[in-house]
Amino acid sequence: MAQFEQSGRGSIKRFAQAVLDHIYPPACVNCDAAIGTADSLCPECWGGLRPITSPMCPVLGLPFEVSIGPDARSAEAIANPPPFRRARSALVHNDVARTIVSRLKFGDRPELAKFCARLMYGAGAELFENGDDEQKPVLVPVPLHRVRQWRRRYNQANELARFLGRLGNMEVLPFLVRRSRATRAQIGLSARQRARNVAGAFEVTPDSSEMIAGRRIIIVDDVVTTGSTVSALSKALHKKGMANIDVISFSRVVIGEDTVI
Repeated sequence: MAQFEQSGRGSIKRFAQAVLDHIYPPACVNCDAAIGTADSLCPECWGGLRPITSPMCPVLGLPFEVSIGPDARSAEAIANPPPFRRARSALVHNDVARTIVSRLKFGDRPELAKFCARLMYGAGAELFENGDDEQKPVLVPVPLHRVRQWRRRYNQANELARFLGRLGNMEVLPFLVRRSRATRAQIGLSARQRARNVAGAFEVTPDSSEMIAGRRIIIVDDVVTTGSTVSALSKALHKKGMANIDVISFSRVVIGEDTVI
């Protein structure tokens, strides 16, 4: 009986969705063109994406033009080793990615995180894997300062982490780390200014570090530009003895590509 009830509810839900799609056709998350499937892109915008795939730096996830060996690191990773193990991003931060991120962050469109998270989950597959004797990693979204989150109404990194958590059955810990002080917006700042801006801006909430002792942590953010924000957050986690840290983001600024910051 329960099986028939569940099937009936599923049929009603599909019918209701079909009616809504007829009245309000699904739109491309980038350009708003009518498409056949919700939470997706039109063919033209799909063609404008620049996925980051191998070959890439095994540490920073920066794409290489040609393969130079499985363990070859980028010049950036060699010159300035990051305080995390690995970073992966779904896309190069070009015009299409920038528009999607802008809508997610500033356009009151938290539902776009569902689309972004699907791409991130594929790009970060190696980060989400765990052995039989290993607990699943926990997701830690980059926190906003409470004033900025109040103005924006939500934290886009937390929305991304929520959908990633559903995809991989992973725990999300939005309150593990907080912003201890307000910082300037990073837009328009140099790499050195960005690092100074967020230095010491994060702190692990009291007593929470014991709760996840020994667990792998994946920091979740929308865009990695110079890496200063995720590095500052990683350092705050290191101070509490958490060293097994990776990073996943929707897009990544790559100098020499269609760079838009």
